[in-house]
Amino acid sequence: MDWSPIKKNPSSWRIQPNLIDYHKACADFSWDDVQNELDGLPDGRGLNIAYEAVDRHVKNGEGEKTALRWLGKGGQIKNFTYADLEEQTNRFANVLRLLKIGKGERVFSLSGRIPELYFAILGTLKNTSVFCPLFSAFGPEPIAQRLERGDARVLVTSERLYRKKVAKLRSSLPQLEYVLLTDSDADQADNVLSLPRLLADASPTFTIPPTDPEDMALLHFTSGTTGKPKGAVHVHNAVLTHYLTGKYVLDLHPEDIFWCTADCGWVTGTSYGIIAPLVHGVTNLVDEADFEAERWCRTLAEQQVNVWYTAPTAIRMLMRSGLKPHEKFDLSQLRLVHSVGEPLNPEAVIWGEEALGLPIHDNWWQTETGGIMIANYAAMEIRPGSMGRPLPGIEAAIVHQIAEGKVELEEQADCEGELALKVGWPSMFRGYLHDDERYRKCFVDDWYITGDLAQRDADGYFWFIGRADDIIKTSGHMVGPFEVESALMEHPAVAEVGVIGKPEPMIGELVKAFVALQSGFEPSEPLKLELLGFARKKLGSAVAPKEIEFTDNLPKTRSGKIMRRLLKARELGLPEGDTSTLED
Repeated sequence: MDWSPIKKNPSSWRIQPNLIDYHKACADFSWDDVQNELDGLPDGRGLNIAYEAVDRHVKNGEGEKTALRWLGKGGQIKNFTYADLEEQTNRFANVLRLLKIGKGERVFSLSGRIPELYFAILGTLKNTSVFCPLFSAFGPEPIAQRLERGDARVLVTSERLYRKKVAKLRSSLPQLEYVLLTDSDADQADNVLSLPRLLADASPTFTIPPTDPEDMALLHFTSGTTGKPKGAVHVHNAVLTHYLTGKYVLDLHPEDIFWCTADCGWVTGTSYGIIAPLVHGVTNLVDEADFEAERWCRTLAEQQVNVWYTAPTAIRMLMRSGLKPHEKFDLSQLRLVHSVGEPLNPEAVIWGEEALGLPIHDNWWQTETGGIMIANYAAMEIRPGSMGRPLPGIEAAIVHQIAEGKVELEEQADCEGELALKVGWPSMFRGYLHDDERYRKCFVDDWYITGDLAQRDADGYFWFIGRADDIIKTSGHMVGPFEVESALMEHPAVAEVGVIGKPEPMIGELVKAFVALQSGFEPSEPLKLELLGFARKKLGSAVAPKEIEFTDNLPKTRSGKIMRRLLKARELGLPEGDTSTLED
């Protein structure tokens, strides 16, 4: 397959991209200029995410524009204007005031993608309280861990989820003072209350209190390989990154219809499923239902989506389905497709151009970075398999060595090392809640050490190699699992791959691949040998896998990342560590 760069043709642009002269944008960049593009609270009272996402559009005459278009599981459609959203989020903020929930206190959600979730998130931010979303598919143990570690005072959830997953935990969560049920018309107990009743009784007006840009706004839990989940703290100033990435990476324009498929339990679902599109005043599409290939493609066409942000898992599932969306549906309004969650294999980028009529733009960031840091931009050539180039205002580097509290940066192109970011961007996490020591270990010499291995080419594009703890050491070679996975993905029988290092005394580790097959292919010894030979031809004998095991499904997080560490733990019979974010 041809992995040559995909040139962007200016004559095909229906809208002028926001970022054309990348080098000039980087040279002239100032975060102060970004802040000047936002309004700030009236009378100089600070910066509040919810005000920038909702109220300022109403103030500027855009109140009747559709902010949220909600697609229900049963086929119903509800539209909420920016004025509607202002009123409902004001009501939720007043509910918190009524319950005496104040600045910095934590409000959690355990919910699917329903309108009340969006009212709650933005209303919490208006009240200068802190919001923490949870996946509705979590079991009782991970829910309890996060509620306890996050000092939850309020939980927004449904009656079914409360009875099934939370009710029995209440005695062990003394700080959890109120549960607000999104689908109950009556209070269930003194501290288990009907959210519809509370919203109906609350005032539709609310004055956002002074908000320091460094006030805590969001808490996102992320799993580690060992120990309990980490709560990454983000502040209101993060909205500058959300705004800039919405402008330059997602290339949002006021008339756009935007669809981010991520669940709000994942940081992408908050940063780019809520904040970034609303800050830009676009129409934000919200789909309550889970993935189904043909329905998703029909949604893209019927809702005339212009910009689509999804995950590699969904793209691979579309590829596996055999559907040709561009042939079956009118996708002429679709202008830009982005992917995030884990590196996008080059084959998937090319598939996008063939099946969707557009290549898929990969980008890179983490829960800790709070927003997109490196991306393939709308106006630039795409290099399939590359993360792209850093955002203007972001200094990214390859660290050659860390010694005595100092980092040595790799200046030469195409050398591998640990990806690091110079501290100071607005959405950088400000701590791990209740774990200062763990937070301090993330930084060396004013650089955030990401834990990802990468290389930078001569033109400034970054290429993901793997997590530092995923790298395979075999016969003196350092092998990145992503390289092996991408090669195997080129074989027509392969749908998904996860690669690990398996201890082997003679060579250190051997490369083992777990392969899920496309429909129409069955596991067999001849196919296994064919894949081994295919990989050896592509990669050479030193890098190619020595073992292949077929599997129906690979373990993935709910955000779509293949959990290589879990594959390795199961292969070696080791403890699996934190599996709370494992997909059902």
